[in-house]
Amino acid sequence: MGVVNPVLPKSVQLVQVQHVHHWTDSLFSLRLARPSSFRFRSGEFVMLGLMVDGKPLLRAYSMASPSWDDGLDFYSIKVEDGPLTSRLRTVQAGDEILLGRKPTGTLVLDALIPGERVFMFSTGTGIAPFASLIRDPETYDKFNQVILTHACRSVVDLDYGQQLVEDLRNDPLVGELVADRLIYYPTVTREAFMHMGRITDLIESGKLFRDLDLPPLDSATDRVMICGSMAMIKDTKALAMKAGLEEGSNSKPGQFVVEKAFAE
Repeated sequence: MGVVNPVLPKSVQLVQVQHVHHWTDSLFSLRLARPSSFRFRSGEFVMLGLMVDGKPLLRAYSMASPSWDDGLDFYSIKVEDGPLTSRLRTVQAGDEILLGRKPTGTLVLDALIPGERVFMFSTGTGIAPFASLIRDPETYDKFNQVILTHACRSVVDLDYGQQLVEDLRNDPLVGELVADRLIYYPTVTREAFMHMGRITDLIESGKLFRDLDLPPLDSATDRVMICGSMAMIKDTKALAMKAGLEEGSNSKPGQFVVEKAFAE
């Protein structure tokens, strides 16, 4: 008897990997071909995965590319014994992987009411949805200043974000739009660097705002988007609420939003 190919659930589709980049021993990015029917808002996430033992193994991943891009970018951690990432880390250009058909998420511009500034607080691979949002012209239509913070353990873990911002500033299409309106603030917790410390400590102490020559969070002018570990989300959310900001959603926009859907 021949091998029977597993039947894909209707909720997913096979897409081709176009490019893989390994940033460190524990971080990598993927670029996938984008199906013509796939629509999403910058900042949303989707299920991504592989067939394992005849069944789909899927995890939530934020799109790291903006909604106008003709490809789909993702940024992932490698977990040595992770059910999915231990396999996903080995894919190469030309391979096919599973992509969900229904993107969703609250880390979108629609969930925020208008403001002067938007702070994007991220740790680790939590920078992925912001990689999407800082490349979307709509972000700059809605806010005069965009402050992207990225906290990691080691300096090398900042490479993805640093390259992202550098490429964006030099982009012939949106570089001029971004110019001095995008502020990038990287920080690390375990090495000497120009900015050091957990982002929550830097917010609470006021050092973040002093370094950037900006006033502390103000509910009248500032909006906040948060993506990172569950502990970071909890602590940063508490600081946003302490500053008087109210949480928003797709059905009821507010002054800050968080994303809880994460890969392993």
